[in-house]
Amino acid sequence: MNLPRVAFIYLVGVVLFMACKFSVDKEEITKYSVAVQSVEAGDSIELIEEALLISSNTIDYDTLQWNEIKNEDGFLIDMRYATKNNFTKEIIYNCGRCFLRPELARKLAAINQQILRENNWHFKLFDCYRPRPAQEKLWEIVPNPIYVTPPQKGSMHNRGLAVDLTFVDTNGVELDMGTAFDYFGPLAHHNNKDHSKEIIERRIYLKNLMESHGFNAITSEWWHYSLNGTGHGFSDWEWECGDVN
Repeated sequence: MNLPRVAFIYLVGVVLFMACKFSVDKEEITKYSVAVQSVEAGDSIELIEEALLISSNTIDYDTLQWNEIKNEDGFLIDMRYATKNNFTKEIIYNCGRCFLRPELARKLAAINQQILRENNWHFKLFDCYRPRPAQEKLWEIVPNPIYVTPPQKGSMHNRGLAVDLTFVDTNGVELDMGTAFDYFGPLAHHNNKDHSKEIIERRIYLKNLMESHGFNAITSEWWHYSLNGTGHGFSDWEWECGDVN
């Protein structure tokens, strides 16, 4: 059956809206485009339903507010709080997805490309956006402001404006930065000199690199960087897991 032209115009509008609002996977966009072309050719209304189903199933978050960072984006994702391999020895996140505010994600992608060009390294990400309910869970396990920011104060992670990271080589092997992630003690401080020359140089390189792109460091954690002045407040939003492990 031939569709009224208004139906085709509606579908095209939906396609454009989805393409602008959501970072739709290329394969799904291709399927979507094929469906649109078929509708334009006069195929059945079922194709509209198929196209809309594809769009609704592809993205499960608001990409005006968030960007999801994945391994295929050139990073190595190791969300420690989705495992027991963290200082609490408890699982804090239901699954290991990395979300950041779009401004931070764009800067981080640019830096990741820079270190690839300069050293053939890339970033490994240990923590990204942390919902406030997760912050509360951390505090319940470790109610110590030396190690965990009190929920009432809030962390830059709760804004989606902080990231914990390190360098890895082309084989995904972490470079020695002097301590492990979430090591609590003077050896993790930026100004600590009880390390080899190579480790100190890597820390200085990382800090200078991040600060040159507008990030801020904190004294006690060489791995933590945040981005201020974006206007984003604290968030309680928690991502869906679906089939994610």
